Amino acid sequence: MTARAPKQRKLLFSAGLSWMFDAMDVGIISFIAAALAVEWSLTPQQTGFFTAINSVGMAFGAAIAGYMADKFGRKSVLLWTLLIFSIASGLSAVATGFAVLCVLRFIAGFGLGGELPVASTLVSESVPAKERGRAVVLLESFWAAGWIAAALISYFVIPSYGWQAAFLIGATPALYALYLRKSIQDPPRFKKQAARGEGKGLSFMERFRSVWTGPYRRSTIMLWILWFTVVFSYYGMFLWLPSVMIIKGFTLVKSFEYVLIMTLAQLPGYFTAAYFIEKFGRKFVLVLYLVLTAASAAWFGNADTEGMLLASGICLSFFNLGAWGGMYAYTPELYPTKVRSTGVGLAASFGRIGGIIAPYLVGVLVARQVAIGGIFWMFFITVLVGAVAVFFLGVETKGKELVD
Repeated sequence: MTARAPKQRKLLFSAGLSWMFDAMDVGIISFIAAALAVEWSLTPQQTGFFTAINSVGMAFGAAIAGYMADKFGRKSVLLWTLLIFSIASGLSAVATGFAVLCVLRFIAGFGLGGELPVASTLVSESVPAKERGRAVVLLESFWAAGWIAAALISYFVIPSYGWQAAFLIGATPALYALYLRKSIQDPPRFKKQAARGEGKGLSFMERFRSVWTGPYRRSTIMLWILWFTVVFSYYGMFLWLPSVMIIKGFTLVKSFEYVLIMTLAQLPGYFTAAYFIEKFGRKFVLVLYLVLTAASAAWFGNADTEGMLLASGICLSFFNLGAWGGMYAYTPELYPTKVRSTGVGLAASFGRIGGIIAPYLVGVLVARQVAIGGIFWMFFITVLVGAVAVFFLGVETKGKELVD
């Protein structure tokens, strides 16, 4: 254990808690959507739009916050994005109609989308090469903790106190931002470059063009395909999980209970990915976990017994979230410091387009009475496309130092 290890653990835990709060907010939305569909008599298209509008905000937030973090620093942008989504989440509790709620969810999504790539970049730049991949995957594991918290809140709070109480709980990260002000700092790598004035004067379009030039073009193509396919499948499947369980014949409370059990499988998915990513490399973890995610999606969509639904749902959570961890670890390693956060933010932003399309598309397909099995075959194909892109276009970064 190095002398820097306690400081790195503190950073990982501090950034991880903000990540957990993000996941809790996103996770609660899937349960609130199911409750609102009953309480407000929402059509499947409206339910799909409600879950998709969050991703619209996340797409804008990821691109803008990534650029701002390269220009003004990782820490300050992390704090602002945390505050934005916390406040918007709290205000969602007093929304009086569907339109107002959607506007507030867009704002919350903007903060959520901005916080995630900035946090992963901050941790990636602060940890030595031999531990970097594992650290970022462990950071991602806090996402599972957030989803578990969301499932618990939804199971115990929403049936008794209503969806408004869940949104009020989602406002608590605003207080945590005050602690983060003093507990984290910008990475030394970024501070040195900022002190030299390198890259600070680059405009958004200059940074955008730089990730599409020469040595970074191939990686950007691969990352944009990867992010789109992973986000499309994740938000299409997981935001609809409680509703899918209801469609398959379970009650609202029973569907929440089963989704909670499935969500618990996310943690071992992350932990195994964290182990394998430093042992076998980024490409191995991503390709393996994506292929097994695709197989699990096909299995879940066509499962017709209670036991098969639970088993396939557990596998889906395990492998899909492990792949997410690998993706967040891999992405910052492919760009230089002056445009790293911009590159991560743009890839995440493009991916969020998939998160916008998928939940709404599922709503349309459900309204047209397309079988759930057919919908999940669509996710099977999508995830395989991401695996193929990594296999043929990806470069291995295990053990390599970040580029300045």
